[in-house]
Amino acid sequence: MNQKIINLQTDLNEQLNFIDLEIDNEIKRCEKAIEITLKAKENLKNVVIKSQFKSQDEEIYFFKEIKPQFTSKIIYYNSILKIEMKKPNGGNRILKKYYNNELIKLKSFFDNELEFYKYFRSGNNYLDYKYFLRGKFDVKLALSSYYFETDTNFSTSHDYKVAKILANDLIQLYLENKLIMIENKGTTEKSQRQPNIKMMWTGSEPARNLLTLGTSLNTV
Repeated sequence: MNQKIINLQTDLNEQLNFIDLEIDNEIKRCEKAIEITLKAKENLKNVVIKSQFKSQDEEIYFFKEIKPQFTSKIIYYNSILKIEMKKPNGGNRILKKYYNNELIKLKSFFDNELEFYKYFRSGNNYLDYKYFLRGKFDVKLALSSYYFETDTNFSTSHDYKVAKILANDLIQLYLENKLIMIENKGTTEKSQRQPNIKMMWTGSEPARNLLTLGTSLNTV
């Protein structure tokens, strides 16, 4: 893989980890993360447009494994930003209903994209030449209108869907942790469990959005 792309990944992950530690306010943290990731993705686009993939396999790998790692971060932080900005004022019952409704919205995406979700999660690759090569889209695949508005030099028919799947996995974990926190709110028992929802972006798992979410439950 192009060393410039590796460096962009590393730098982005380091910056996101830094702001996660330094900015406590959820909304401000998301805003800063979006700003940083948009810039990184633009730099990624410039590298790809100026370079040539050595083979179709390399192009497929980039659009299936690499680009979604950048896009999914934008989707994730933008979604959390909107969720927190629209969060209603009220007690635990109101907040639980709100976060549960957001979980229901996520489920509708998986229901609509079930066939591709199964293909991607099962590790299949027999349709990769249609999904992850530029200019190889098939109108019979029921493409979303979003694809036709993208830059075809930097997009394939399904790289955004991969990013959406990865981001939604994280949004689901975020919402579930919020619900756990609501359940535990106000308790004073020392054995009460509290979720750690800090993000830690790493480069160890290329097909899973390069991150580890701190979902372990700690003893207070």
